[in-house]
Amino acid sequence: MKVELTTRLRQASRWVALITLGIGYSALSHLAASSATPNLFNALVAVMPLVGLAFAMAWRSPQRVAMLALWLATCAVLFSMSGWLVAHYNWLFLLQHAGMYALLCGAFGRTLQRGQTPMISRFASIVHGSLSPALIRYTRSATWAWTVYFGSITGLSLLLFWLAPIYIWSAFANLLGIPLLVLMFVGEYAVRWFVLPPADRAGPLDAIRAYRQASSKKPARQP
Repeated sequence: MKVELTTRLRQASRWVALITLGIGYSALSHLAASSATPNLFNALVAVMPLVGLAFAMAWRSPQRVAMLALWLATCAVLFSMSGWLVAHYNWLFLLQHAGMYALLCGAFGRTLQRGQTPMISRFASIVHGSLSPALIRYTRSATWAWTVYFGSITGLSLLLFWLAPIYIWSAFANLLGIPLLVLMFVGEYAVRWFVLPPADRAGPLDAIRAYRQASSKKPARQP
């Protein structure tokens, strides 16, 4: 019992730390992106996630030494381009935001093709095992909904970056990103609650666990 409680506290602390980090970086990104005086610190804020992600991938690679050497070389190249980065760091913010949502749109949309298992269906099969006909129909519709959501965010990000003042785009991308995502989760869960029987429902934590398991598996194909 004590071990289980300790494990749950560790998991809760991890989630609190991740949420705090996400909110803090979102606020910092907004201040950097909307700054009227470009400087090296703002550029560092822009490249930090890309550099951190590249380091994590290099560290987990089977060729760790070679990949870390490549990572260091890339950092050296970025340092040599610091003047260009300071002048164009907002484009890096756009690449991160619009690029991430575009990749998610493509990943979800690709699974809607013939012969593929819809992304939400994969998550549901991890939670429920075999899927009822109602759950199959719902998960396919939910995959469509998430694809449209990710695509819409990508389009709005590009449109605002092109037409609106940079602080308007930054508020949308950096400050509203997490609330909009939470709102989408809540809306999708509310629809699931009304259209599916209790046996076919799963909570948000089940969905997160399913995503983590699915992300480590190869895509499933329908016969």
